Amino acid sequence: MAGIGFENVLSVVETTVLSRPLGRIVAIEDGRIIVRGLSANAAMGDLVRINGIDGPIRGEVLRLDGDRMTVLPDATPEGLRLGTAVALLGAAMLSPDDSWIGRVIDPYGEPLDDLPILPGPTARRLSARPLNPTRRRGLGARLNTGLRVFNTLLPLVRGQRIGLFAGSGVGKSTILALLAQNLTADVVVIAMIGERGREVREFIDRVLGPQGMARSVIVAATSDRSAALRRRCAYAAITVAEHFRDQGKNVLLLADSITRLADAHREIALAGGEEGSMRGFPPTTSSVITTLCERTGPGMGEMGDITAVFTVLVAGSDMDEPVADILRGVLDGHIVLDRRIAERGRYPAVDVLRSVSRALPVAASDEENSLLGEARRLLGAYERAELMIQSGLYAAGSDPQIDTAIKVWPQLDAFVTERENDGITASFRRLAQILTVVHPRAGGAVLQSRGAAGGQSVDRQHARPG
Repeated sequence: MAGIGFENVLSVVETTVLSRPLGRIVAIEDGRIIVRGLSANAAMGDLVRINGIDGPIRGEVLRLDGDRMTVLPDATPEGLRLGTAVALLGAAMLSPDDSWIGRVIDPYGEPLDDLPILPGPTARRLSARPLNPTRRRGLGARLNTGLRVFNTLLPLVRGQRIGLFAGSGVGKSTILALLAQNLTADVVVIAMIGERGREVREFIDRVLGPQGMARSVIVAATSDRSAALRRRCAYAAITVAEHFRDQGKNVLLLADSITRLADAHREIALAGGEEGSMRGFPPTTSSVITTLCERTGPGMGEMGDITAVFTVLVAGSDMDEPVADILRGVLDGHIVLDRRIAERGRYPAVDVLRSVSRALPVAASDEENSLLGEARRLLGAYERAELMIQSGLYAAGSDPQIDTAIKVWPQLDAFVTERENDGITASFRRLAQILTVVHPRAGGAVLQSRGAAGGQSVDRQHARPG
């Protein structure tokens, strides 16, 4: 964890405001607070502070209507009275700092781990715009993930944005933890949006562990917090990631989950008068999700990149539900976890045939793409004939490709579960060994050509200059 310097203290002093505009509560209805006296100074999305019976309550300006404005509080309005003072705090800002690495914070940048924390010297708007798309780099070098399936069949490259689609309890958190611990990155930023309180502590202690926390910043808003705070959690996490990206660092952003972000936005939008359209989600859901995604990805100039993994909860494996459909359209790939695979005891329960990495074929050499194509063909052949095979209706020799698929399927299925400690080259070497049963000479040639790389995890062909 980086140290705290004089500039951090100076930032606190410089941002201290001695006086703020005040308004008064004139109505409280359906969890919303109506305020008068601030409309001339307030803007949409600004924050306010209200003195509640249990201490200050923050809120977000949701609607401006003449001399009245509607505020959505971050806590229950229980105990608030008509005439209570409301102070305008201004735009939602965050001041990330290098010293936040290893810390757990809330969306306001305040500590959740009971340790002191100071803001950085530069304040950033939570609603920052994405980078100019015409000045961004393309996707960068392949990243070692620590899992053979993601090193080969579903590669991740620097600056890529992927979705992790699964139902509850299928293993999303386990994959996120493995990526947080093993994926090549300088800093890991984790957004825990609407998680259960117990899971936050468990994720830190048991899933991430000291090794994972040593390079991570966790931004958390648990399920009991208000919809405004849960939505702000995603914005805060991306703002922290942008802080490190602008320093030239390679950042990994893990957001769990976009579904709960969409649920929070739906609650806020409906309270503000929007009407539900897409299975109850308001039309603005699409712009919220796509804007957040566009803030990640490759940087420009001397900036680093933000490699992002967004999780989506899909009930009943429905990949066409609104949130999944919106997200899949703007990402550079998607990984599908299948409950049926998990139920037969194979973890991670990645459905390779339904998953896609748009980094391919550019991210792999011709020899590697040949291996990947052959592996997918054999997996597809086995899946199409699986019912006949399992029921004993398939006769050996009826189809040469199915015969080969039956022979290699146990090893390919196990390959998806295997971890990798020796880099991308070793993962491809293992895949080539499995497929030598198909093309012995070609497999041996790939083994020989890849073996010379000595376990290198990044192809020079795709590496970013400098």
